[in-house]
Amino acid sequence: MVASYVVRTAHAFDGERFLPGGAQVQVDGGRIVAVRPAHAPIDAGQRVFDRADATVLPGLIDTHVHLVAGGEPNALGLDAGRSAAEREQVIRRSLVAQVGAGVTTVRDLGDNRFVVVERAVRDDEPSVVGAGPPITSVNGHCAALGGQASGSKALRSAVAERHDRGAKIVKIVVSGGAMTAGSDLLRLQFELADVRVVVEEAHRRGLPVTAHAHPVVAVELCLAAGVDGIEHCTCLTPTGIHTPASVVDGLAAHQVQVCPTFGRLPALPPSPEAVEVMRRTGMTLTARFAQVSRLHAAGVPLLAGSDAGIHPAKPHGVLAYAVAELVRSGLPVDAALRAATSGAAEACGLGATVGRLRPGTVADLLIVEGDLAHDVLALTRVRGVILRGRPVIVNDAGPRSPS
Repeated sequence: MVASYVVRTAHAFDGERFLPGGAQVQVDGGRIVAVRPAHAPIDAGQRVFDRADATVLPGLIDTHVHLVAGGEPNALGLDAGRSAAEREQVIRRSLVAQVGAGVTTVRDLGDNRFVVVERAVRDDEPSVVGAGPPITSVNGHCAALGGQASGSKALRSAVAERHDRGAKIVKIVVSGGAMTAGSDLLRLQFELADVRVVVEEAHRRGLPVTAHAHPVVAVELCLAAGVDGIEHCTCLTPTGIHTPASVVDGLAAHQVQVCPTFGRLPALPPSPEAVEVMRRTGMTLTARFAQVSRLHAAGVPLLAGSDAGIHPAKPHGVLAYAVAELVRSGLPVDAALRAATSGAAEACGLGATVGRLRPGTVADLLIVEGDLAHDVLALTRVRGVILRGRPVIVNDAGPRSPS
């Protein structure tokens, strides 16, 4: 491990904006200690990672992953039949794939009985912000993960258990979902009073709440209940996407963090479940991108989260494509990148420590080939990953002393 060194690139994004002329990022003891223009003098003897025609930026943060799901068809369903050792192998592969794609922090929203929350992170794995098993209705969407609860007392106990076992966020599944057989994603799983109980108990314990919600009625319920974030937020109806102005205004006014769960391998077709959703509801990708554009224009905070692991088109490590789809929805490149760096860090409760190139923050860095400001898919061309100050991926020459 090189304890003290400088990363120097021709281009740089600091988590909020692009830095003209690139940057030098000095790392010491696992932290960023200085960020200077690329052309600034470098002390004699200082070790340097020199990356001509590359972009340095904070390591990416995927705000919606399922580490127990390995990207197979019916991945979450397969998890239920695995042994503890087999599940650990899947989690390990998931984390390694995320690092390979430049992701240095993940927010796990689909744990199996707290396995991820209570697992120690290895030195070469991303940091993990865990929710534990999502709270769901009896036999509801993702019930196999162990988070079924019914009634006020059980819901309060479920929140308390997550707090006591180290979860950093509470996830509640307010509507059905496409990836659970027999679940109807257009139907509610909880009443408004139930979700309010979860939000009240979580906030009392200092935990934010994010809610899985597909139909517009579920999104409206989430807004009324006071959740902090909404996953998917598709606003589906039987005749396509319909996002009322009152919903857009409410999301913006309350600064509810919306994760559209974009991101999939472009060479693969949508999953059979996604195709069925589009057939049944008339939803189209064009309408979805237009909806997200409208949310952005209204000032709704958007997050980059891929729903990684749930099927072959969404393996772990596809967050770059989620950012690209935000750009396709009309977001400027810097806004889309904020959704995967500084904005994502805030959503994970880590805004003071990761997600920015700033002195004092953890040295989680990504180096990609090319000028990211003009080519968002440069995110797929990873040349280096530095994890908590430790270079874990170096795709060309290592550190050298400046000439």
